[in-house]
Amino acid sequence: MAVLGVTGAVVYAQRNPRFVLLLVVFLSFSTLLLLPWHPESSLSISGYLPNKFRGSVSLEEFVRQEELRYADVLAQRQDMIKHYGPNPQDIDSFPPGDIFYTLWDFFIPAFNCPHRLDRLGALGDGGKWVCGIDAIARQRHPCVVYSFGVNHDSSYEAALLQRAPECEIWGFDYSVTMFGPEIHNNPVLASKTHFFPYKLGAHDNAHLSPPEFTIQELMRRNGHEFIDILKVDVEGSEFDSLAAFLKPFVGPNAPPLPIGQLEIEIHAWGDLGSFAYFYPWWTLLERAGLRPFFTEPNIVHVSHLQARPDVVEYSLLNVRGQHALVTSNW
Repeated sequence: MAVLGVTGAVVYAQRNPRFVLLLVVFLSFSTLLLLPWHPESSLSISGYLPNKFRGSVSLEEFVRQEELRYADVLAQRQDMIKHYGPNPQDIDSFPPGDIFYTLWDFFIPAFNCPHRLDRLGALGDGGKWVCGIDAIARQRHPCVVYSFGVNHDSSYEAALLQRAPECEIWGFDYSVTMFGPEIHNNPVLASKTHFFPYKLGAHDNAHLSPPEFTIQELMRRNGHEFIDILKVDVEGSEFDSLAAFLKPFVGPNAPPLPIGQLEIEIHAWGDLGSFAYFYPWWTLLERAGLRPFFTEPNIVHVSHLQARPDVVEYSLLNVRGQHALVTSNW
């Protein structure tokens, strides 16, 4: 009976080619479902993902088109300021009652990262959204990362080095004496890092305790001309220190800002969060070529401290100059 059954199936298949095709598809799909999934292998296919988003558009053309779209968003921001202001100094960053906006609604991450977007580091506080880590890992130029504000969590720095092993990280934090355990307890990763108990500031003063330095001075001391990733989490000191760093790179004849991207936690506390103060500071970032491509509010700050939502993570891409994120074959 079994032989007759098989013979009959063969005859049926010969007379019905569609049956054979459907059978092959079914068996192939079933095989895929039964195969074990290895999540660690997902990183091996990351190379194709950047171009998947851009399609056939070149990297330079994609950035140019995004700049045009971002200009439209800036125009919408001006309309919003006029509606609620009409002047910047008239706007309440966190209005009470039935006025439904906050400071952050004026500064949305409207620029698209032209590469794969990854969140590196621990879930929750400590992780950062990074544009094009695989493109940075493939670049022919040395990879330099500056991390201001290390604290006791180095999950971000460890994840970055695992994805881009050729990078080196310079860490600065006067409140601790070393990187966190994710780096300190891993000799391979630790060999690619350099730690200094310095404070980030708008002026240089090596005689203070702790010593305070600008980004420019630290780059000079370390012999660096470019920072691929600049991470800043310095509890409110980001405003003055970044303003001092950015001003030389603003203007029609100014050189391009010497960083690839900025990951920053903004602490809009007190007067730092007033629209009259924050708006010109933010536009300084934009005038220097930085474009926000991701934001993440610090909800723990709101839920645990019952505070207003004035602590927010931003990731910004530098669209000027030449570097791995905006220049083909870098």
